[in-house]
Amino acid sequence: MTRPSESGGAPRAPGAGERPALPASLYEAGLPVDMLTDEQRLVLSELTEEELAVLLDIKSRLDAVGPEVQAHGEIAGGALF
Repeated sequence: MTRPSESGGAPRAPGAGERPALPASLYEAGLPVDMLTDEQRLVLSELTEEELAVLLDIKSRLDAVGPEVQAHGEIAGGALF
């Protein structure tokens, strides 16, 4: 994912001409942030440090079991999710 340039790190409201800036750690974790709406990006841009740490921890744990979950999804035709 490419990371857009940040404008001082301050989040902007949707419709203000620029997409809300997101923490670099979301890009580094491989979250599909480029697919989010401006409103969803605004929510992520307003996370506290603690909330961001929890989100990244959950993402890390999901990634750790990714192959097992993907295999079940392929076998069951995605019925598990």
